[in-house]
Amino acid sequence: WNKRVEMQAAVQKYVTHSISSTINLPNDVSLDEVSNIYLESWKQGTKGITVYRDGSRAGVLVSADEKKDAVLENSEFRETKAPSRPKRLDAKVVRFQNKKEKWIAVVGLLNGRPYEIFTGKTEDVFNMPAAVEYGWIIKNKREDGSSQYDFQYEDKEGYKVTMGGLSRSFDKEFWNYAKLISGVLRHGMPLHYVVDLIGKMNLYDENINTWKSGVVRALKTFIANGTTVSDHTCGECGDEGLVYEEGCLKCVSCGYSKCG
Repeated sequence: WNKRVEMQAAVQKYVTHSISSTINLPNDVSLDEVSNIYLESWKQGTKGITVYRDGSRAGVLVSADEKKDAVLENSEFRETKAPSRPKRLDAKVVRFQNKKEKWIAVVGLLNGRPYEIFTGKTEDVFNMPAAVEYGWIIKNKREDGSSQYDFQYEDKEGYKVTMGGLSRSFDKEFWNYAKLISGVLRHGMPLHYVVDLIGKMNLYDENINTWKSGVVRALKTFIANGTTVSDHTCGECGDEGLVYEEGCLKCVSCGYSKCG
């Protein structure tokens, strides 16, 4: 600020009328420093100078960080950063039947919430014992830099068994769709919206539509009881008061329940 005052004093000698300038200072500037600016300006013979401290007036001298925060606060959209994935995730194995076909989903959980999903027909998966309900999904790096996802579980004798290559165990097309859905999950979209999004996907291939139904069934089991749904109506009484209960939509008015 010293140079600003000196420059103003030097220029003022050559103008007919007085000139003024504004000095912007950070919020933590001291009272003595502000006083020194005015005193030095008087000594230099300037006729007008203004000092603003960051935050001293609403709408004046708002820092770049504060502007960014204000934009985010007033925006209807929120950008989210997915939580970092640990090397090993807890996993839940969900088995179900869809049109007489046996399906399986391995859902990776971060703090109890679905973070990623692998799913397909049971016959396409490595020979996983039917009694296995829980385990871990372990992410490893290959030499070429690509990722490999392995499934590990504890057998009845307490030994950990690792089954390599979840990524090669399911149909490639199912795998690619699952990667997209996993991306939505880890960025925090509420689960009942994820389920609606998947359910409304327009897919022409019958196999993919069957797979889609499987993913919906698997994820519904993780929706918290009591979660309200505003864009569905009861198929029995037409009321909009629907809530999730044990993975099924239930009407609070008439008790009608719909699963699957």
